[in-house]
Amino acid sequence: MANAYQVIDEKEWDRAMHCMVFRNSVEPAFCVTFNADITNFLEYTRKQGFSFTIGFVYAVCRCANKIKEFRYRFLDGNIILFNNIDTAFTYLDKETELFKVINVPMKNTIDEYVELATHTAEEQKEYFTGPLGNDVFQCSPMPWVTYTHISHTNAGKKDNATPLFDWGKYYEKDGRVLMPVSVQAHHSFVDGIHIGKFADELQKYLDEI
Repeated sequence: MANAYQVIDEKEWDRAMHCMVFRNSVEPAFCVTFNADITNFLEYTRKQGFSFTIGFVYAVCRCANKIKEFRYRFLDGNIILFNNIDTAFTYLDKETELFKVINVPMKNTIDEYVELATHTAEEQKEYFTGPLGNDVFQCSPMPWVTYTHISHTNAGKKDNATPLFDWGKYYEKDGRVLMPVSVQAHHSFVDGIHIGKFADELQKYLDEI
């Protein structure tokens, strides 16, 4: 069941001109990578005994949901704003070294989410259960490389405004644990300032958990 949304009246929308400028670009999405300090969050997941990766999916999607620009989408020629966005993430099958795409509804607490997501990932046998909905954030961890840049495949669908979140291998520096985090978003809805707000929101959550 899809999440509730409102249709935006573009005549009254303050971002209408910016959306129009970027909507028909050859590549309307842009990607930013920054380092997050995960020291406290990593310790928390270890104490709780659950997957850092699945916990971080929750952290990312929780914080992205707080910024409305990440919840805009194109739908049937309209611009809509979802009330809430659910999650989709890649999960590696260690035997085949192929990934599955796992869909999990967002939950109010990290404990609820991790329990449901862990069970769903372990029980799902199919690599793909069908096309992803419009109301998800896509997360794809890549814990084998501490990268400084990442790019994504492009299906050529200019109205695909689903944000993509990636993170790489974490590392220690000056007694802290840092990790590259990437955000790809549709420029019709998201500007650099919104990426900055997300980065600040995420760091605050990681520090205070």
